[in-house]
Amino acid sequence: MHDGLRFDCLDARPEPYAASPTLVFRLRVEDPSPEGVHAIALRCQIRIEPHRRPYGPEEAALLADLFGVPARWGDTLRPVQFAMAQAMVPAFTASTEIDLPVPCGYDLEVAAGRYFASLDDGEIPLLLLFSGTVLARSGGGVSMRQVPWHCETRHRLPVAVWRETIDTAFPGSGWLRLRRDTVRELLRFKSERVLATVDEAVEALLKEAGMKEAGMREGAR
Repeated sequence: MHDGLRFDCLDARPEPYAASPTLVFRLRVEDPSPEGVHAIALRCQIRIEPHRRPYGPEEAALLADLFGVPARWGDTLRPVQFAMAQAMVPAFTASTEIDLPVPCGYDLEVAAGRYFASLDDGEIPLLLLFSGTVLARSGGGVSMRQVPWHCETRHRLPVAVWRETIDTAFPGSGWLRLRRDTVRELLRFKSERVLATVDEAVEALLKEAGMKEAGMREGAR
């Protein structure tokens, strides 16, 4: 049995023709066994490692919902689950390259979605953890072994690539889940103000809330 199986992430790109936002990770798979590999039923768990990058003041303010104030980040910047993906690696000897499609959620109530939406630029530090079953050539037949537990690799995904991936389906947009009664009240407000879109209604509410808060501060002086 050989335990020299190795994975590297070479790149990541948006899939422009997917039905929903999808990132495609380009992986190199290496195996030193001279007999070669018949196939690999591959599983990949992808985690965000937030402690592996710096954050600007605006990013830190938005990330407070996930990690608290920056003074606590030494204890709270823990890995965040991003995705699980699967792929079949076809037969190869020595090394091969494959695409690993990863559907991307855009729900801002999910920790990974809130994290991505909070970033202005730079890179997203990812950890890819591999598992699965290796079918290897052995003499005149095929043997079976598990992908070793230590198989992992890191990739720094540009924030611009993440944003481009989401924009393939929802250009310049984000999604929030609201209670049904909240949606009804928001639509009522939109109708009463004769606003064209729900986006304009939310913008008007935020502006009114800001003016009210400013007035309260002025009155307290």
